[in-house]
Amino acid sequence: MPHPYPELIPEQKIELSDIAHRIVAPGKGVLAADETMGSIAKCLQSIGTENIEENQRFLPPAAGVLIFHETLYQKADGELPFPSLIKSKGGVVGIKVDKGVVPLAGTNGETSTHGLDGLSERCAQYKKDGADFAKWFCVLKIGEHTPSALAKMENTNVLAHYGSICQQNGIVPIVDPEILPNGNHDLKCFQYVTEKADLYKALSDHHVYLEGTLLKPNMITPGHACTQKFSNEEIAMAIVTALRRTQSEEEESINLNAINKWPLLKLWEYALKAWVGKKKNLKAAQEEYIKQALANSLTCQGKYTPSGQSGAAARESLFISINTYLLTRGALRLAALSTLQAPAYPLAIQEGAFSLFPMLLMPS
Repeated sequence: MPHPYPELIPEQKIELSDIAHRIVAPGKGVLAADETMGSIAKCLQSIGTENIEENQRFLPPAAGVLIFHETLYQKADGELPFPSLIKSKGGVVGIKVDKGVVPLAGTNGETSTHGLDGLSERCAQYKKDGADFAKWFCVLKIGEHTPSALAKMENTNVLAHYGSICQQNGIVPIVDPEILPNGNHDLKCFQYVTEKADLYKALSDHHVYLEGTLLKPNMITPGHACTQKFSNEEIAMAIVTALRRTQSEEEESINLNAINKWPLLKLWEYALKAWVGKKKNLKAAQEEYIKQALANSLTCQGKYTPSGQSGAAARESLFISINTYLLTRGALRLAALSTLQAPAYPLAIQEGAFSLFPMLLMPS
């Protein structure tokens, strides 16, 4: 009996599954370098570096590199397009495809994300231009009366709709139910909201092929204004408990096989400060980046032991509250992601890393 909905053909499923499996290789990671031009300009300004394309396009290495639209069409020094450069290093190219958050009518300051209109056409073009996975940003915030049932339903369905469109065009979607850590809520409250997100119910309703997705769940932590302190073990248990309660055993096995211990390290912070926009500093920046990358490789295998030598930049808080949403600069996310076929330099997930660093893809 034919399916009552357009189902992916076997060849499509195999391609999506193969891409996803490349991104979950043990000890590897996805590096998000999907900052907008405005964010990059502010970052360059902070280190006294000119905001020109030559500096914007310095790109960190990653087996999976998530980049912004403009970066997809920039070129390296040798005039090689960045997607081709990333793939020449064995990497997988990702692209941010949403168009930003918008107010959600009928709620108390909550949001949805727009960009579904024309998404299929954009994904088809991105696939032709070298992208194989994508990210879409949806956000929920915790408050006295939030997230509302409407906001949860809207955002999970938008994520599922995006996921379905991506897969129809041969692109693996990262499904990212972002829950902001703003506020004074405790660990149990964050865990409860995470469990109630209902993302996988929405993915099932939209007939999304689960083996061809990547889940990037939240690091469940107390709100940044919470005065109660929790141990690393309590945080880890809250994460695992929330995930186990919200998925079947099969879904859990498929999507969360790479969950391990993740400390908060910003592997690009030292590199950025070592670089300061000068080509003569490439080698020093690369060395700082590699040092943190190797530490992050150990974290995604649960083998990291803090040495106390990471310095203040790597240990400082990643929290920056900006108006109605949170920007987590370089924040590590617990996820069934781990990628990048640059074998000597496996990476953990870095979200918020900027596409302007002279790292391993660029010759020193």
